Amino acid sequence: MAAVIALPRPAGAAESPPIGYGAGTTGGGRASPVTVSTLAAFKSAVAGDTAKVVRVSGLTPLSGQAGIGSHTTVLGVGSPSGFTGGGLRIKEETDVVVRNLNISKPVAPSDGITVQESRRAWIDHNSFSADRDHDKDHYDGLLDINHGSDDVTVSWNTFKNHFKGSLVGHSDNNTYEDTGHLKVTYHHNHFGDVHSRIPSLRFGTGHFYNNYVDGAETACHSRMGAQMLVENNVFRDTKAAVTTNRSSDVDGYAHLRDNDLGGAATEISRTGTFASPPYHYTAEPASSVVASVTSGAGTGKL
Repeated sequence: MAAVIALPRPAGAAESPPIGYGAGTTGGGRASPVTVSTLAAFKSAVAGDTAKVVRVSGLTPLSGQAGIGSHTTVLGVGSPSGFTGGGLRIKEETDVVVRNLNISKPVAPSDGITVQESRRAWIDHNSFSADRDHDKDHYDGLLDINHGSDDVTVSWNTFKNHFKGSLVGHSDNNTYEDTGHLKVTYHHNHFGDVHSRIPSLRFGTGHFYNNYVDGAETACHSRMGAQMLVENNVFRDTKAAVTTNRSSDVDGYAHLRDNDLGGAATEISRTGTFASPPYHYTAEPASSVVASVTSGAGTGKL
């Protein structure tokens, strides 16, 4: 369904259900919440496929990744709660919601969140961060979506101080699994001082709207025949806002609409045909995006 250009959505709109490809994701729904404050308790609480809501209290050190089962909502308590040193893994699961978590410094090979071979995920109002004091490969991605995952919405998150932001599709050689999948929506996220992969999209279909990007080398990168719609975003202190041809692999496609590039370059070798996503959404004007995103994105806003 075509976009409806409307007035800015207030931060309180975060209480609404997910918009975009992840629409319909409910996680644990109305299951009675359980609050955990240790890693062992968290791992036990999120295991299995029964409906569950798990509240995380406090900042917990984590080495590697903790797996999350299907039909799960993970919700941080307040603004400081979450995990540091590692991340979360959603693998071969369905219907998972992750909201209001601080996820920091995921030491490689762990990502902050990995979504793998999964369907219906909503990643919302989290704060992802690392640092750029180490080599670019010291930490892995903040949020990676791969292995044919589908129907994912990434909304109202902050991504800060990192080299590799968000990779969608992990390999040029994964055509058989990824083609026709990797449908992802990013909206109202803030990428601050993230070098690249905002996002980097192989094979899939990506809708990137109403995001604020500042301090990037390369932001949106469409590759391996991916289709990307980039609309009503704001770019500042960014060298290349959108590119389809910055790697040695097959170029992707990009369709741009009503962005504020702030002087950033665009490198579009192939204009995309993806211009009307198959869902209803409202895209606020680029002129109001910075105010909306800086006031509404990240933890502590729910």
